[in-house]
Amino acid sequence: MPPIEKDTGKNELKTKIQKLIDSNQVVVFSKSYCPYCIQVKDLFKELKIEFNVMELDLMENGSNYQEMLLEMTGQRTVPQVFINKTHVGGCDKTMQAHKDGSLQQLLSGEKEAYDYDLIVIGGGSGGLACSKEAAMLGKKVMVLDYVVPTPTGTTWGLGGTCVNVGCIPKKLMHQTALLATAIQDARKFGWEFDESVKHNWDTMKTAVNSYIGSLNWGYRVALRDKNVDYVNAYAEFIEPHKIKATNKRGKETFHTAARFVLATGERPRYLGVPGDKEYCITSDDLFSLSYCPGKTLVIGASYVALECGGFLAGLGLDVTVMVRSILLRGFDQEMANRAGAHMETHGVKFIRKFVPTKIEQLEEGSPGRLKVTAKSTETDETIEDEYNTVLIAVGRNACTDKIGLDKAGVKVNPKNGKIPVNDEEQTNVPHIHAIGDILEEKWELTPVAIQAGKLLARRLYGGSTVKCDYIHVPTTVFTPLEYGACGLSEERATELYGPDNIEVYHSLFWPLEFTVPSRDNNQCYAKIICNKLDSDRVVGFHYLGPNAGEVTQGFGAAMKCGATKEHFDATIGIHPTCAEVFTTLEVSKRSGGDITQSGC
Repeated sequence: MPPIEKDTGKNELKTKIQKLIDSNQVVVFSKSYCPYCIQVKDLFKELKIEFNVMELDLMENGSNYQEMLLEMTGQRTVPQVFINKTHVGGCDKTMQAHKDGSLQQLLSGEKEAYDYDLIVIGGGSGGLACSKEAAMLGKKVMVLDYVVPTPTGTTWGLGGTCVNVGCIPKKLMHQTALLATAIQDARKFGWEFDESVKHNWDTMKTAVNSYIGSLNWGYRVALRDKNVDYVNAYAEFIEPHKIKATNKRGKETFHTAARFVLATGERPRYLGVPGDKEYCITSDDLFSLSYCPGKTLVIGASYVALECGGFLAGLGLDVTVMVRSILLRGFDQEMANRAGAHMETHGVKFIRKFVPTKIEQLEEGSPGRLKVTAKSTETDETIEDEYNTVLIAVGRNACTDKIGLDKAGVKVNPKNGKIPVNDEEQTNVPHIHAIGDILEEKWELTPVAIQAGKLLARRLYGGSTVKCDYIHVPTTVFTPLEYGACGLSEERATELYGPDNIEVYHSLFWPLEFTVPSRDNNQCYAKIICNKLDSDRVVGFHYLGPNAGEVTQGFGAAMKCGATKEHFDATIGIHPTCAEVFTTLEVSKRSGGDITQSGC
């Protein structure tokens, strides 16, 4: 008989607990002294949500309650939170539910079964990284990606800007131009060849696009292998948890998800003058252009403008860059001007402080002939000239205006379409996150989007707390003489710390590889910016020279670890290399000492 009485008591307790859960919107099983319990109760107080609390340590049979809760939920510890009859879990899970919006969903009584745990809108590098990581963590994931054709009809496959019309083709075409210089250098090193050397645009374009095609296919296979549903369709919110997907044939389907990640990226901005969309191209068109562009005008001073202008000139084309104001806005201006000066001495013409007012077609063709009219930004002067191709590279617009964000309640900066987020890439709508180039005041770089996407998925579904570091970001501008940077520009460091509290060490240098061909003597430049208030910690790293990305990557890791000038000085250089210059920097800008390099 005693066991039956015990079971009866347990059943009565279970019924009592269940009745508490069923009759209250929010129940917190707690212990009065537990800091995690206090944190959860404070959250509900802050949200002004009424809750019923059971302080087990103050109840005579509290331990029995805890044992029964273990049996009912599989969780031994407190707090144990129930909302609208659903067991949320302990402190961490309750806080996470608040962050991702599922807490509010439970409180409102919504218990809709969604089609997906996560829908990612955008199949670029960031979106793909996030989706694959979430799928590996056991979630049901969909990726939607659709490329709206450019005004000239250019479109591409899965992988986003970087793979199709950005980093990958840009670097390959930059390499094509570097090979032209290498051919010139080769004769000085003893290579003899009599045949004329010329470049075939179609061969290069076909080879580059064949490689890109293999990457597109690889991404599709990777998504399939990770069990991510990929849909080639344009996504648009129609409700906070529901999207409409329209494919290229106009067929519409509808999908719901508990969470969304926006990773739509950006597209090139046009000028807003007569003839720009009708007759000009952008970087979206250049890399798959079916013909050699001929005499080219590049409009803009962005890294895209200088990189494209640089490699086109390297292919032997007549290139002019029209600049409205400064080069490489946002980058260290000394480095930007040195990179520009090198381009100018190597055949790229610059028209400074002018903006186009109209583009007219004089003759159709591949390429055709265009007339560009431009006006000065400082005087009433107007100029005209003819070109075969006009490439616009004046910046990029976030692809956020036509995806129904207003219907989801997501706030967007009306000036630029960028999305403000918190330090966990969460928008003002808790269940919607954003990553990549569409974020306000964040780096527009592929590796940043990839890192942010992976870490976001791990925080949402893997229990991680690691956030993306947007400060120690190494990058490279692939101008003819490459520019690598990490950390602060000299202007920004001066603004943050004051001119008296930074020390800038710098040096010109002449790569050994350049000495035999006798070119670009002391045109390469290195400098670091140190914070005197923090043990001369290196807060800015800048390098202008060959293989800038390879040089900058390792120093980026050092800066992430908090490297100081002393650490740089104590590092043994690899000789003879360009990177070793950073281990021997002795001359400060303040001293005004000679920084030319005379030998090894």
